[in-house]
Amino acid sequence: MGKLSHTWSLMGASSRVLKQDKEILIFPLLSGICCLLVLASFAIPIISNESWELPEEDASTQQQILYYGTLFLFYFCNYFVIVFFNSAVIACAAIRMEGGDPTAGDGFRAALSRLGLIFGWALVSATVGLILRIIEDRSKAVGRIVAGLLGMAWTVVSFLVVPILVIERKDPISALKESTILLKKTWGEQLIGNFSFGLIFFLLNIPAIILVVLGFLSESTVILITCIILAVIYLILIALIQSALQAIFQAAVYLYAREGEAPAGFEPDLLADSMVQK
Repeated sequence: MGKLSHTWSLMGASSRVLKQDKEILIFPLLSGICCLLVLASFAIPIISNESWELPEEDASTQQQILYYGTLFLFYFCNYFVIVFFNSAVIACAAIRMEGGDPTAGDGFRAALSRLGLIFGWALVSATVGLILRIIEDRSKAVGRIVAGLLGMAWTVVSFLVVPILVIERKDPISALKESTILLKKTWGEQLIGNFSFGLIFFLLNIPAIILVVLGFLSESTVILITCIILAVIYLILIALIQSALQAIFQAAVYLYAREGEAPAGFEPDLLADSMVQK
């Protein structure tokens, strides 16, 4: 409960930044729409191809290249979209926390001016994602455990990469190295535990589930459809806010780790408790 309370405080600090620049919610919205378009562009031809399936161990090289090559392209396109719009949010958040007054245009300009860096990081991320997927596919149960552990480690060491790309304009490999260095200076086991946004937003999704259940219990088609529509709108809004708050928090952690001082809107003790000195 203490960790949950602390995470709620971190969300509150991030939300205060968001309240000053609500227009940046356009970025996670566009990110979600573009990711759906990417999914559709891959899913439609795959569904129409009945032979599409995970290649067996004795599959030909051509089959494996086709399968994993397509998977790599899908990963790359998704990562590119996500990193592009997260870069825009982080750019706006950094401007606000450093005393400026950002606009959505500032976010778009920042992301567009870093297209090469975003492309490079999407390439690195897609490569890592593909390697983890191959491990999972080839080793079954053990592979899933190994891939999961490696995935968690990757998430931790790459936590500050996008803020570094955006603010310092470093290339992806240099950004990854600096992300590791900055986290070594300030992070402890508390970082991921205290910042459990996922748990809180899971709890915030429960009202939508209750709303749909009530719609079914009403035995009225009109009420059921209304409840479903309201639940979907609520879930979309929650998802947009969650994405924006997490990007804002990333920017705050980066500025704190780099400068040693809490950025505007965040109490020093709040970030210090999230990143216990080793």
